[in-house]
Amino acid sequence: MNHFDFPRAFRAVYDQAVTRYAQGERSADRICSAEGAAFLAANGITAQHLFDYAEDHNGYNGEPGPEHALAIELVRRDFFLNAQNGKSSNNRLDETKLPGKADTVRGMAWLPRIIPKARAKLRGELPPSLMYGCGGDRRFFKEHDILPHEFLTLVWRAASDDEIVDWVSRRTAAR
Repeated sequence: MNHFDFPRAFRAVYDQAVTRYAQGERSADRICSAEGAAFLAANGITAQHLFDYAEDHNGYNGEPGPEHALAIELVRRDFFLNAQNGKSSNNRLDETKLPGKADTVRGMAWLPRIIPKARAKLRGELPPSLMYGCGGDRRFFKEHDILPHEFLTLVWRAASDDEIVDWVSRRTAAR
């Protein structure tokens, strides 16, 4: 694998998924070529992730967009290759145990929910029914002026939920 070419190769797979979705493909297993799926798997990314990006790209005026998708997946890839030593997790987040969409911490809606979602994204443990960077996540990021990949790296380096909440509070107050 040529690491330096990852962004270009990812963009090609992303564009292929967006095109296939626009043409009516509604299966994550067929959203990209076998070669594309192998490339994704070698980098800790699933075809489901690309399907989710393609679905939202086609349904929400290009959001989250190839730039945000690449940035998110670069963080996931880094975690996969360096923290997980290239080994996928067999665990899946139980979405029934996620905080509710209306739950708040320090008056910030969605934050209690997005923290475990981000941890699951880092580890490759999101179930197919959840997307990191979904419409609710994007609303949260826009409201608090946070880049999706920035939040993902925050969750990776933070020692506790309190540290994450403190950082988001400071970011929000600084706007």
